[in-house]
Amino acid sequence: MTDDLSFPVSSDQLLGGRLTLLQPKEGYRAAIDPVLLAAAVPAAAGDLVLDLGCGVGTAGLCLAVRVPGARVFGLDLQGELITLATHNAAANSVGDRVTFRCGDVLDFRDDGFDHVLVNPPYLARDKASISPNPIKAAANVEGDARLTDWVAAAIAAVKTGGSVTFIHRADRAEELLTLMANGLGALTTLTLLPRDDVAAKRVIVQGVKGSASTVHGQKTWVLHQADGRFTSQTEAVLRDAAALPLKALPLTEPR
Repeated sequence: MTDDLSFPVSSDQLLGGRLTLLQPKEGYRAAIDPVLLAAAVPAAAGDLVLDLGCGVGTAGLCLAVRVPGARVFGLDLQGELITLATHNAAANSVGDRVTFRCGDVLDFRDDGFDHVLVNPPYLARDKASISPNPIKAAANVEGDARLTDWVAAAIAAVKTGGSVTFIHRADRAEELLTLMANGLGALTTLTLLPRDDVAAKRVIVQGVKGSASTVHGQKTWVLHQADGRFTSQTEAVLRDAAALPLKALPLTEPR
């Protein structure tokens, strides 16, 4: 299968070895962002979950491993990544409930999902240096679909009462919140701090379609201890496939 790809791949393990992932050796490679994103989705067995911009399937597969019985559908524009994602689903014995398709978020019209999770390109095209590696460029820099398009597609796809969860750069949190508020309520922002004394680089934002609540909960999660090791809470998510119970975390003062 990998002989047909235009790039070399590596085999890596996530969730303490519970998930084996084939992914490109160069360019964009899964780090902790999709794992944390998947852990924040409040999915249950039987739920139908959409992974928009799924790449090689990392976030959707992490969710499927954490929540036995959850069904996942992933969409990505890059066909070779979909080939890897489909292989990854089969190799991890979840191919019966996890499927992937090549397609453009701008053309996506499916709906009725219980939850939608999105790890979109983080950089606006007019503010980014574009990598010569096409996989990295597509993963990191917005193309024809801008952040407003990703949010609109996610809201359109989720059913009333369902959740939409994004992970994004902390410096675009306000922009993301404004867009998500146009169709979602009960918004919660989880600020991800590298350490307790270091400014945030990432945020997770979650909302519920059809919720009348305009309350915006702000919460904080510290990823690393002072010595650089992951905190025990983060370790549980990354290694033990624990949930990141976003709604249950205590509120914090904005930083």
